[in-house]
Amino acid sequence: MWRNSTQHFGAVSILLHWLMALAIYGMFALGLWMVGLGYYDGWYHDAPEIHKGIGILLFAALLLRLGWRIISPPPKPLSSYSPAVRRGATAAHWMLYGLLIVLLFTGYLISTADGKPISVFGWFEVPALFSGAAQQADVAGDIHLWLAWGLVLFSALHALAALKHHLIDRDVTLKRMLGYRIPLTSEKEK
Repeated sequence: MWRNSTQHFGAVSILLHWLMALAIYGMFALGLWMVGLGYYDGWYHDAPEIHKGIGILLFAALLLRLGWRIISPPPKPLSSYSPAVRRGATAAHWMLYGLLIVLLFTGYLISTADGKPISVFGWFEVPALFSGAAQQADVAGDIHLWLAWGLVLFSALHALAALKHHLIDRDVTLKRMLGYRIPLTSEKEK
């Protein structure tokens, strides 16, 4: 139930998937909102601190998720998938992980450009290991913005692909990530 099986995702994978999806979209919205704040706005200092803290926790969740993939590999692809769909799905998942890793790293570079550690809600601090590079915050900020848009758009395509599997192909791709325990058959594995 907690671990993935050869046919179904387990509770840990499902929980990490949906919590991270919510966090990513929430962080995107928060990021867009906070860059428009004026200096005298009450959230001018608080919103970036929340964004940084959630970013560090999201990075920890990503490491947990990647570690969990090793401990509890994902289910086998459906037999109804063509070889191209199998390769595309694998490439898309690793692309999402890669975009998120680089996005989080650029956020770290922005946040530590002044040499100060990142406080995670007062629970602990993440030290500034890289700081002081010329225009570090500006360059990392530009990359961070483009990657954020790229991740959100690419993850939206990922969601559309899941809906395509559900509504057009009528297979159990989406249901597996929603936690349904469906006995699979060879006929489109309904």
